[in-house]
Amino acid sequence: MHSIRAATPADIPLILDLIRALATYEREPNAVKTTEADLLRDGFGPHPCFECLIAENIDGRDPEAAGFALYFYNYSTWRGRSGIHLEDLFVLPRFRGRGSI
Repeated sequence: MHSIRAATPADIPLILDLIRALATYEREPNAVKTTEADLLRDGFGPHPCFECLIAENIDGRDPEAAGFALYFYNYSTWRGRSGIHLEDLFVLPRFRGRGSI
């Protein structure tokens, strides 16, 4: 069973680990330049640039991170706030193929 929740500042180390896992999956393990300080400032500061959701496997005793989605809002000069841009959606390999998260 899975749950999805909004990330908090306490999740920053986890978010960075998942970003690095995504980079490794994409065969670019050294491409990640983002730091925990960047994520704190840009995602949880006074003017957040992104939002993040954490998918968790809740089959066991303690929830275990299964993946993440990082997104930000689009803005249209004609329509105003018009939707979201999904920057990254990543599920750790061991949680894939189980249906929906």
